Amino acid sequence: MNILWVFAHPEPRSLNGSLRDAAATHLTSCGHTVEQSDLYRMGWNPVVDAADYGHDRTRRLHVATASSDALRNGTLAADIADEHEKLRHADAVVLQFPLWWFSMPAILKGWVDRVFVEGFGYGIRHDSGIHASGGTRRYGDGLMAGRRALIVTSMGGSEHTVSGRGINGSLDELLFPIQHGLFWYTGMSVLPPVLVPSADRITAEGYAEAESLLHRRLDSLFTDAPVPFRQQNGGDYDERFVLRPEVSAGETGVRVHSSLPGA
Repeated sequence: MNILWVFAHPEPRSLNGSLRDAAATHLTSCGHTVEQSDLYRMGWNPVVDAADYGHDRTRRLHVATASSDALRNGTLAADIADEHEKLRHADAVVLQFPLWWFSMPAILKGWVDRVFVEGFGYGIRHDSGIHASGGTRRYGDGLMAGRRALIVTSMGGSEHTVSGRGINGSLDELLFPIQHGLFWYTGMSVLPPVLVPSADRITAEGYAEAESLLHRRLDSLFTDAPVPFRQQNGGDYDERFVLRPEVSAGETGVRVHSSLPGA
């Protein structure tokens, strides 16, 4: 299988860098192909700009329209087109990053902003209405369907601080914008994340445990059950894309958008 590993850490000798290298070696030894986008090493430009689309700067820039036109016309910036080729060949996508300020580093957010243009990760069905008929290709029906997606992240805090009652909120809630709003939105099957806590004070023994955990999760990358997020067009949402009253009745919040027990 082909795995695209998107790495967002400025220091290759970091804990994250060591885990990335060990993961690539392990996957290759298991017969997989690993392609990397090491964003800091690449000097990735995270800023959306008219130049991404060959857009006439004398005209107002409508990003969604300009990006989809450029995709269709083959005028996307070369660095974006290169990432599209990597994604087209990928059977699984891994995003690895340190959890900074409850989210991904800015360089990785910029990769998402520039790469997942309309018509690539998601799209509009132009032959149908946008509402009840499911005109928008997203949330389980995105254009990346058939691929698996995994987050590998580290944090300085202890694991119990991202538990259900931890002060930072649960890990699934913190990662919801990425797992649901990027992976699932574009159609990828989302696997539970790999977390390496207490990263700034990890011991040699702790590192060995983290590496072993990561290898085990990678061994089941294509067999683990994905998070059962609800499909946009699966009948759980009404014509306004709001959950029907009988679905998770009386419940609110991000957890209601999966069909896990209690959601």
